[in-house]
Amino acid sequence: MQVRRFQRRKFCRFCADKIPFIDYKDIKTMRSYITERGKILSRKMTGTCALHQRELTTAIKRARTVALIPFMER
Repeated sequence: MQVRRFQRRKFCRFCADKIPFIDYKDIKTMRSYITERGKILSRKMTGTCALHQRELTTAIKRARTVALIPFMER
């Protein structure tokens, strides 16, 4: 017999806070969506909605291009 455990549903933090757009200069917010190696975390891991995940990836890529966030950390 399998035991099912209750798991809290993940929610989009940007929808909950009603943030109009994701700013690429806001490094503190983007740090939580990047692994220590520099990879962008997926929707499945973070719980963001599809629209905000797309905005988040473009913001992270812009921040990398302007050298606010490193491409890869060692």
